[in-house]
This record gives sequence, structure tokens and C-alpha cells, in this order.
Amino acid sequence: MIRDIEEKDREIFIAMCEEFYSSTAVSHSVPKSHFERTFEVVTHNSPYYKGYMLEYEGKTVGYGLVQLSYSNEAGGMQMFLEELYIREGYRNKGLGKEFFERVYASRDDVVRYRLEVTAVNERAISLYKRLGYENLDYVQMIKDVDKDPQ
Repeated sequence: MIRDIEEKDREIFIAMCEEFYSSTAVSHSVPKSHFERTFEVVTHNSPYYKGYMLEYEGKTVGYGLVQLSYSNEAGGMQMFLEELYIREGYRNKGLGKEFFERVYASRDDVVRYRLEVTAVNERAISLYKRLGYENLDYVQMIKDVDKDPQ
């Protein structure tokens, strides 16, 4: 089952973020304070950022984060599927596909879905390709600005 994230999910959400960011699915670590701020955003009805919890047989076993923006390149609203994490032992049970179906049904004005994945995350790449995603020939770059309120 995929459901909206709720205030009661704080502890498990942060724990799973820590698991995700210490796995090979990502290329760098992230401070816990970022997870805490993200939780605040997704539980306070942001029109641009949404969080979901994934449940299997009554257990919370994953989370997903999506963000919405307008894309000139796509000519409309774009949804960036920022993170999808499913705990080991609950993968290959259809939760990833169910997550995407829920996200696709959440808005009818989206003209492009976009995501990123590390090259070593072969399981995720396989799922994304089965769902119709294609590789883009872009080099992704970032510039962080230190504005941590701590």
C-alpha cells in the first residue's frame, strides 16, 4: 500500500533516509538535518513537494519523494521522482510499480516524469526501463550553498 506521509512517520522516515543515504543507491552522504527539514516540508502541504510511505503487510517498508515544477523543455509540468527507497527483503514485491502508479494518478497535468539513478543500482534501472524510462545524455552538476541553519 502507498499512502501520504503523516506526522506519525517522522522516526521511521528519518531512519529509512539514513539507510538510503548509506547505501550504494546514492553517491554521497547527507546530514540528518536535511531529512528532518524534508519531513517538515512534506508534512505541511507543500504544493511542490510530496512524500509517500510504502507499506507491506502492515509494516512501513519504504518511502518516496517527488517534486513538481514547470519545464520549458517538456512544455508543461514535470514531476521529478527524487527518491524511492524500499527496504531489503521487501523489494520485488510490486511496491515500486505500485508507487509509480500512485504518483502517475496523483496529477493529470504532468507531461514529463524524470528521475535519477546511480549506474550501479541495476535493480532500479531495470524497473525504470520496464516502466518506460529512457536514459538522457546529460551530465548532471550541482552547486551547494551552505545555508544550514545550525
